[in-house]
Amino acid sequence: MVINKFRMVDLIAKKKNGEAHSKEEIQYIINGVTNNTIPDYQLSAWLMAVCLQGMTFDESAILTLEMANSGDILDLSALGEYVIDKHSTGGVGDKTTLILIPLLAAAGLPVAKLSGRGLGHSGGTIDKLESIPNFKTSLELDEFLDQVKSTGAAIASQTAHLAPADGRLYALRDVTATIDSIPLIAASVMSKKIAAGANVIVLDVKCGKGAFIKTPEDAQKLSETMVEIGKRLNKSVTCVVTSMEQPLGNTVGNSLEVLESIQTLKNEGPEDLKELCLYLGAIALVKSHKASDINSAKDILNKHLTDGSAYNKFKELVKAQNGDTSAIDNPEKLPTAKYIIEYKSDKNCYIAELDALIIAKGCKILGAGRERKEDSIDHAVGIVVNKKIADKVNSGETLAQIHTNNEELGQQALDIIKKAYKFSDTQPDQPKLIYEIIE
Repeated sequence: MVINKFRMVDLIAKKKNGEAHSKEEIQYIINGVTNNTIPDYQLSAWLMAVCLQGMTFDESAILTLEMANSGDILDLSALGEYVIDKHSTGGVGDKTTLILIPLLAAAGLPVAKLSGRGLGHSGGTIDKLESIPNFKTSLELDEFLDQVKSTGAAIASQTAHLAPADGRLYALRDVTATIDSIPLIAASVMSKKIAAGANVIVLDVKCGKGAFIKTPEDAQKLSETMVEIGKRLNKSVTCVVTSMEQPLGNTVGNSLEVLESIQTLKNEGPEDLKELCLYLGAIALVKSHKASDINSAKDILNKHLTDGSAYNKFKELVKAQNGDTSAIDNPEKLPTAKYIIEYKSDKNCYIAELDALIIAKGCKILGAGRERKEDSIDHAVGIVVNKKIADKVNSGETLAQIHTNNEELGQQALDIIKKAYKFSDTQPDQPKLIYEIIE
């Protein structure tokens, strides 16, 4: 029990002066966050002090654990010796969870995945899954655990009872210009991972135009912090720094991304998406001692793509969560937009740049994303990027397709995405997808 022996004003001053907090001081702060005994204005001042002065790895680990302990901690030990969780810091066209979870389950690893809804340009994993008719994303804890035991995988919506202190702090960070603090980002991500109960955590840390972290250097700093937190809390944490300069795969938008995930699970998807899923999955296999090295782990996973077992596992997951599996075999049953507007090239050239953030803004105009959690989204709309960086383009070829239910919004999106492309007479190098692994 934390004794009320501190004054918040003193703790603000201490961090402002660049000093490290003790465990008891951080416990006092998070207790005050959870119980609403510290007012927003003092928490906001403290958040800014952390943003400016940073935290040690020890402080970050203590903050993470206290935020995790502010709510429920799931016990997944009954699921097996190794239980996997994969998380992405977010990007444009990032549908890896939909592929990776059934792929790992097909390889014999239990995966208990709690995901969120998206704020911004397009939906989160839960929104994408709700493109599948009747798919149930809200599961009680016993349903969630029973499904992982029976099918090897479950993807459910995150409960407010996990790390509630993070929810209050994040809301304040959002309106106090303290979102970009690496210790606060790390504690926010890791507290939810700790609370969710997995013991092998693979984190896809994205950087570039379409990510909130813009440079590989900052992504490396964040990765190092999260790995160090994991070491201090006895969790296996591996971070993979990946590029988000251009969209991942060829689709951005909820139903469109489900369709591309189905294609990838049938070994018919885009190469960059497949490559990233195999790499992230291979790390999970190695960390769970199911493979000796990354290359042999990739071979195992590739076999599950080619023999149909990963695809069948996805159908099994969909069926277990009341989804219509006929929409997986017949994707025309997924939500489809009324209109498709094509953006065609007027010259022979190569794609030099494809700005992921601009594509995301075009997608948001169509209604694929939301500003507030209570906003509704249009699952059918989105953008298909037919040509990507280093691709050769002939005059008259389609660069992108806009899927819209409103022609006027579609034209607005077209005007936006035209600014995403830059062209060259000479072929540029293929952009790097995976920068480094930090463990």
